[in-house]
Amino acid sequence: MNMKKQDIIRNISISGKEPLVNALKQMDRTGRKLLLVFDGNRFAGLVSIGDIQRALIRNTGLQEKINSILRTNIRIAGPNDSFEEIKNLMVKMRIECMPVVDSNNQLVDVFLWEDLFGETGPAAEVSLNIPVVIMAGGQGIRLKPLTNVLPKPLLPVGDKTIIEYIIERFGRIGCSHFFLSVNYKSELIKHFLAQAAADYNIEYFQEDKPLGTAGSLFLLKNKIHTSFFVTNCDILVDQDYSEIYNYHHEQKNDITLVAALKHYNIPYGTLESGDNGQLTAFREKPELTFKINTGLYILEPGTLERIPENTFFNITDLIDILFKEKRKVGVFPISENSWKDIGGWNEYMNLINGLRKTSNK
Repeated sequence: MNMKKQDIIRNISISGKEPLVNALKQMDRTGRKLLLVFDGNRFAGLVSIGDIQRALIRNTGLQEKINSILRTNIRIAGPNDSFEEIKNLMVKMRIECMPVVDSNNQLVDVFLWEDLFGETGPAAEVSLNIPVVIMAGGQGIRLKPLTNVLPKPLLPVGDKTIIEYIIERFGRIGCSHFFLSVNYKSELIKHFLAQAAADYNIEYFQEDKPLGTAGSLFLLKNKIHTSFFVTNCDILVDQDYSEIYNYHHEQKNDITLVAALKHYNIPYGTLESGDNGQLTAFREKPELTFKINTGLYILEPGTLERIPENTFFNITDLIDILFKEKRKVGVFPISENSWKDIGGWNEYMNLINGLRKTSNK
């Protein structure tokens, strides 16, 4: 096994005794969504981002051990399996990572999809082709003076614009029908996308005045009759969108919010007290994790009936209405670094600098 392979294995290896939150952090740190799990020096299994997401949806705590959620039905290869047998099985079963394990549960080798096929992973075999609404009407005030010249959806991210990245990601799951809510510098957006050689269809709907994060959706009543995505135009979410869709339908949600798990380290000891000011708990420099609304949603068409006409109305107002009606509002978790918010200068420059570092490697 060469040094590069050994480095990769070290980067994607974790003890099953570690908590789920550490697995998420390691995935974010290494840019991998699947880790090799060990019990001491013995191979114990694989844990994927999907395994962790399903555990969190079941309300499993982030401090639960990785061992508690390991699957027993993973595919592994043996030392006597030929390279061709392993490669063919990976193609047939669309396996991203194939560990080679001997009879003593010792890891002998690992075959990664990218090593064999030059891609980061097998493409999803799905074709949802449901509508996607992109909220692209804002003025991008936090990104001035850039947005004095260009509307936010046309700002460059690497060799593409933000809007192109967003459309491309939905295209991976077969979405080809887009609705764009536009207002500020709308003619520039329309002209740019009209020049793009693309196999998707775009319908524009115009806000005559700012209508909040959901008010313009009123204009889509009677135009959308299936589940549909809604996304802000200043976010990038690194997630298989078909998994969000599957969760949404399995739970029969009226709306599903995608939430990033954001970690904050408190640099002080925290105290809790009870009656008469008596100390009840003490934590030294705790880490807190919150679920942050990313700005990506799936909605059912019936939710459009709750949106008032020509009125400033936020997505949070819609969620409040659904809560009061006792409708189902779901939350689909993703890791912290799977969400890129590029609506402000710091976030935008962090993304640009990150792309430069990646391209220079």
